[in-house]
Amino acid sequence: MSRHIVVGAAQLGPIARDESREQVVERMLALMERAHQRGVTLLVFPELALTTFFPRWFIEDEQELDRFYEGDMPGPATDPLFAAAKRLGIGFYLGYAERVREGSQVRRYNTAILVNEHGSLVGKYRKVHLPGHAEHEPWRPFQHLEKRYFAPGEEGFGCWEAFGGKMGMALCNDRRWPETYRVSALQGVELLMLGYNTPVHYPPVPQHDHLQGFHNHLCMQAGAYQNGMWVVAVAKAGREEGCDLLGQSCIIAPTGEIVAMASTLEDELIVHDCDLERTREIREHIFNFRLHRRPECYGVLVES
Repeated sequence: MSRHIVVGAAQLGPIARDESREQVVERMLALMERAHQRGVTLLVFPELALTTFFPRWFIEDEQELDRFYEGDMPGPATDPLFAAAKRLGIGFYLGYAERVREGSQVRRYNTAILVNEHGSLVGKYRKVHLPGHAEHEPWRPFQHLEKRYFAPGEEGFGCWEAFGGKMGMALCNDRRWPETYRVSALQGVELLMLGYNTPVHYPPVPQHDHLQGFHNHLCMQAGAYQNGMWVVAVAKAGREEGCDLLGQSCIIAPTGEIVAMASTLEDELIVHDCDLERTREIREHIFNFRLHRRPECYGVLVES
């Protein structure tokens, strides 16, 4: 028995600060067309895929800041992605900056959505593990102000039935936290989609710069193996507004093996035929949660 889904990872190269939504969406549509030609039924885009990675700047003007966020999804600029999904029969995961009004308060989130092959919204996820800082730190060569520009997601990690399996979503820094994978797996997630923007240079600990690629894959391969799930991780890559972003978009099997990886820092499509039944190789044997987990011994995980 097998349950196959052809998955594409749609890496994006640099996006300039003055590049319009329409220009970015055209690039994404080109990747969707290529994915369709290769039989893809689920395409994964990066985190904050519609704009440059704006948390690298300290922005005090609210109007300037707001232009990086989406109010409606789809909106006029992004509606072509939904139309293409329906026309081509390709679902997609998309990361973007979300601005919503909750009562009298405006809230901003680092968000991802899952859209099915009919162009309909399946689910939404708001980033849980926000990295970086909230105040201006001018000593840095670039800022990382996610804690200033986004509220943390409060809904946690979900599981959505789509594409013949159980899908999960996460964003960037989430991949470094083992709880992301375990909470998802306990809900039955078989394939986790994860977009990211990762600078090669880390100003607080520059001695780790040479390890960025290693750490990127280390945490995701471990998460895939220890939880028996596919992980589809997709980068914004290349030299973007003077900041070098790590590429290495990849598709990881439930065994922890990288089965496909991008080889450039530009717009690039990688594809793999994922059999969701392969999750059973791990979950029924190596990491059988029902047989081997000892949750009564793990209290410190949530008590501290």
